[in-house]
Amino acid sequence: MTMTDPIADMLTRVRNGQSAGKATVSMPSSKKLVEIVRIMEQEGYIQRFDVIDGEPRATLEITLKYGPKKAKTIRGIKRISKPGLRIYAGKDELPRVLGGLGTAIISTSRGVMTDRDARKEGIGGEVIAYLW
Repeated sequence: MTMTDPIADMLTRVRNGQSAGKATVSMPSSKKLVEIVRIMEQEGYIQRFDVIDGEPRATLEITLKYGPKKAKTIRGIKRISKPGLRIYAGKDELPRVLGGLGTAIISTSRGVMTDRDARKEGIGGEVIAYLW
């Protein structure tokens, strides 16, 4: 069975895993998902991730991160650009999530990056998701 929006599926699995207090969540892997999860790790939202090779395709396993007393590190996660309605932002209209406290994940011509990095490089792109 093919999935119409694997990015939304991944974000939902992470959101549900944190709500349930799970240590890890796993899903089918792709290059785009690995890049998004790399940014989530780099920004401190998740502990780590592993790509486990297998048949018929690789699996992406994300180790979730919690604060003291099982406090969630991801307060909110929202998919912005969807297959039915793509959302693009130029270099001057890149979004700020919670006034700079959150992170917007942007897919640019130079790869997937945060809104801060895209602003620094002076390029726009597709707004994939917001994290805070």
